[in-house]
Amino acid sequence: MRASKLFFPTLREIPGEAELISHRLLLRAGYIRRLTSGVYTYLPLMWRVLRKIEQIVREEMDAAGAQEILMPVVQPGDLWQKSGRWEDYGKELLRFEDRRGFPSVLGPTHEEVIAALAAGEIHSYRQLPMNLYQTATKFRDEIRPRFGLLRGREFIMKDAYSLDADEAGLDASYQQMADAYHRVFARMEIPVRMVESDTGLMGGNVAHEFTLLVETDAGENTVLYCDRCDYAANLEVAHSREQDSPPPPSPEAPHAIKQVATPDMRTIEEVSDFLAVPRERLVKTLLYRAGDRVVAALVRGDHELNETKLKKAAGGAVEMADAETVQRVTGAPVGFAGPVGLAGANQDVRPTIVADNAVRGMANFVTGANAADAHLTGVNPHRDFQVDVWADIRDTQPGETCPQCDGKLLAASGIELGNIFKLGTKYSEGLGARFTDAEGNERPIVMGSYGIGITRTAQAAIEKFHDDNGMIWPLPIAPFQVLVLIMNAADETQRRVAEDLYARLQERGVETLLDDRDERAGAKFKDADLIGVPIQVVVGRLAPRGKVEVRRRGQPERHEESADAAIERVTALIKGADGGSG
Repeated sequence: MRASKLFFPTLREIPGEAELISHRLLLRAGYIRRLTSGVYTYLPLMWRVLRKIEQIVREEMDAAGAQEILMPVVQPGDLWQKSGRWEDYGKELLRFEDRRGFPSVLGPTHEEVIAALAAGEIHSYRQLPMNLYQTATKFRDEIRPRFGLLRGREFIMKDAYSLDADEAGLDASYQQMADAYHRVFARMEIPVRMVESDTGLMGGNVAHEFTLLVETDAGENTVLYCDRCDYAANLEVAHSREQDSPPPPSPEAPHAIKQVATPDMRTIEEVSDFLAVPRERLVKTLLYRAGDRVVAALVRGDHELNETKLKKAAGGAVEMADAETVQRVTGAPVGFAGPVGLAGANQDVRPTIVADNAVRGMANFVTGANAADAHLTGVNPHRDFQVDVWADIRDTQPGETCPQCDGKLLAASGIELGNIFKLGTKYSEGLGARFTDAEGNERPIVMGSYGIGITRTAQAAIEKFHDDNGMIWPLPIAPFQVLVLIMNAADETQRRVAEDLYARLQERGVETLLDDRDERAGAKFKDADLIGVPIQVVVGRLAPRGKVEVRRRGQPERHEESADAAIERVTALIKGADGGSG
């Protein structure tokens, strides 16, 4: 491809809409353009990257025995009603009616469609196991699209679905897909960690994410990982040895409970400083709505509540209570809630008290007094209030002990690139996907779901691999493998050498971009670094001697050598990348 013919409208100014460096670079380098909030057009350079990612994924899915199909983006609403996700999925599910008045959705995922397909076509155990996948456009009506392709509304995703006869079959399919995902990202030269994650709206009881750890603010998730073993988990499900072994009750003799004035002291920090009490001697009470119920969550003052864990402990979805609910339940404004007296006679609903296990080991602590500008000291569980549910409901903290070994847990920011779920029979039960086993019994199909974000992976690679001058694409997914740059397009010798290199590299199957534009050399070098083609061959002052300069994007070394030697060097670099050695 000749740069003079390539459509890549670069920008010199930093786009105001872009918060992340990867988003800014994709816009500046002419890879994408925003159409509307969270929706982008993929320009030629980006489309080449996406096709390469898709192809790597396709090859590994095929090698794992999955079969490629394509499913509709418009799905009947009744499928989602049968699965129970019509309401549960929330406002991210774009609902609409067709001209006949039938409810439909734009598919954010395809578990319902696969289950409906299986219900109509799979009837015998002899047809199982099966794994079907697609690469398609999805739509999720994000309330706040941000970070470009990392949190968009429309995106491209590979989603696969395993269909098995039993849990043992699902275990085998799950491991097969996990192994395939490791191969996918290794081939792309993108380092990921497989981390435990929450199943969320997908259902099931086991899930993992393939996460790229980054040092920027791009990460949507916090990952806790061990400094010795392979343990890694998202913050929402992470646990430590300290959490797995709650402390015994404190041996302290209980003090008399006492109410103290704390004028306008609402936060843990304010109360701690005002009373000269360490934060770990305070217990905060956070009120949530769980349907018609109110849940009071208790955690130590120096710990953070984990809403995902609270949801499981409370037995259903929870949302932070509003100020009116807090006033009604506690009789006080926000900031002064406490567990003592929450079951008072003036309440129409008795809150369920869910306390973190760490509170078990506390005595004589400070809580809100359920009265404005007041707190209680000398509070003790069992004597002063009763806990309905004891559970691990707090965030794991860096520095705590790994649950699998004696290592310490570290924290990092992560970008989710892929996920795998053991769905079980949630969707097959709801949509009637059943089969007859060898004994003639009818049973539900056991399902798994496996996704890789194609567009998300492309941007995440740039978030990981860039410098101050632009992108640094890994060779396997770069839009072009080599850029041949003519410093002076009007110089006949330079043009002749560059054209010869261009032709010979193409003959070897090397994806080459020839920058033949009539532009200043400085502008060409800036564009070359900006768009991030990983190998640069510069044809300039050395051309009369039949020599060129070979560079690896982002590396300081420069190799001045003959055109023949340059071709051999480029070919070796590409073969090394194809072989997984970089």
